[in-house]
Formats: sequence, C-alpha cells, structure tokens
Amino acid sequence: MGNVRTARLTTGGRTYDGQALLETSELIFRGERRVVIKFAEIRSLEAHDGRLTIDGELVFDLGDDAVKWAEKIRNPKSVIQKLGIKPGQQVALVNLEDAAFEADLERAGASIGSGHNRDAIFYGANTRDDLSRLAKLRQSLAPNGALWIIRPKGVKSITEADTMAAGKAAGLVDVKVVKFSETHSAEKFVIPVAKR
Repeated sequence: MGNVRTARLTTGGRTYDGQALLETSELIFRGERRVVIKFAEIRSLEAHDGRLTIDGELVFDLGDDAVKWAEKIRNPKSVIQKLGIKPGQQVALVNLEDAAFEADLERAGASIGSGHNRDAIFYGANTRDDLSRLAKLRQSLAPNGALWIIRPKGVKSITEADTMAAGKAAGLVDVKVVKFSETHSAEKFVIPVAKR
C-alpha cells in the first residue's frame, strides 16, 4: 500500500482537488480528473515550494511531502527492500520457483535453506487448496519471522480474502501487502506478539 494524501493537481490551465496516491511504481491522482503516471515514463521531475512537477505539465500541490515523494519516485525500493530482507537472514522458498528472486535474495546476503527458525518463508500459493499448509509452515518460523504468501493477482482460484482467512486460521496476523511482480502479490503474515 502506498502513501495517500489530499492534493491539488494543476494541468492544462485547470486545477482539480482530489487524492494523490504514491504506489511502488506509479503516482495516481483521483478526483474530478484521474491521472496515472508510471515512474518509468517520467521524463522530468522537480520538487519546489511544496509542489511536485512532472514533465513540466502536471503540478501536484503536496506540501511537505513533495520532496519526499520526488525522492521515492527517483529511487524506488527494490522488491527485496520492500520485503525487508537483511544480510544474514535465514530464509526458505517453498513451492516457489523463481531463479531471479532467489538470486536477489542471495545478493542481499540472505541464506536460503530449510528447517526451523526461519526469519522469512516465501510460500507460493496458486489456489485456495495451497493455503492448507500455512499452519505447518508457521512451525518453521522464528518467533519474530515473517511468512510471505506469494499469490497471483486478479484470479478467482485464490483471493486476498482467502489468504487472510487462511492466515487467521493458522494463528497468524496479516501486516503488509507488497507488489511482488506485475502478476503476483506478496502478503506478509506474522505470529501475534502475545504468542511469540
């Protein structure tokens, strides 16, 4: 989930009030006028006096957030950073075949293996039936570890509601959602603090 704030957009000589949402790879403005700007398509970006100007023609009044948002647009976090992976962490990949992701984990200094007391488990779930393994996977987590469910976006075979219900049934709480790729979401579950 990105940063959201009330904002004003000025473009083409007109001004629109609405909400600006800074996501992982795009800036969205919702109001009387709707605008979606992908970071990769931005040609110029300036932040000055509380205004964020994109490509010289879209001016967002963001107040104190203008400079911060410009920095986030210029330097978006990698998937590994969004997942909170740190050097030396013990991680496991379960039902997830992704050589590029595995290489990114290793470059970040994570140790990939199996066994108990894992700092993070990345579990690929493609259907509701795959979620039946969550209680068993929970047993392999370190007390303050994270179980990330990697699931396809926008399919009926497994939804966010399905993962939330399965996580709760396994004694976990959901704390974060991250865009894992163009086709998949990553949903983070942890053991409740009172049960660690």
